[in-house]
Amino acid sequence: MNPPLYDPETASYVNTVLTLYLGLPDTPLRASTQDRRLAGQLHERGVALCVVESAFLLASVRRLARPAEAPTLSPIRSLAYFQPVIDELLSNPTLENYLEYLRLKLRQMSEQKVDGSKQVANG
Repeated sequence: MNPPLYDPETASYVNTVLTLYLGLPDTPLRASTQDRRLAGQLHERGVALCVVESAFLLASVRRLARPAEAPTLSPIRSLAYFQPVIDELLSNPTLENYLEYLRLKLRQMSEQKVDGSKQVANG
């Protein structure tokens, strides 16, 4: 039996993953075909959306937490960038409220980065 051409559950999962991904700092404006394929593979593997979102946030917080004197990182060009962090969280599950913590932390760090950029531009 052939798999259905369009599976609403898979499509919803893929769209959610890509929306979360594209909403992060330093990610592209649009997802690539490769990004869409990888999101589908995450669904096939049964990776929970909360794990994917936690990995996105954790990797983004780590990028923003780099010392100011460290070399600037290039923008993220692919969803594959987050695969090692997804695997890390699958092998070491986090506490239930960790996702909320990461959301708050990323919001705070992003605001600090924007405020710091404004100060440098005005200074």
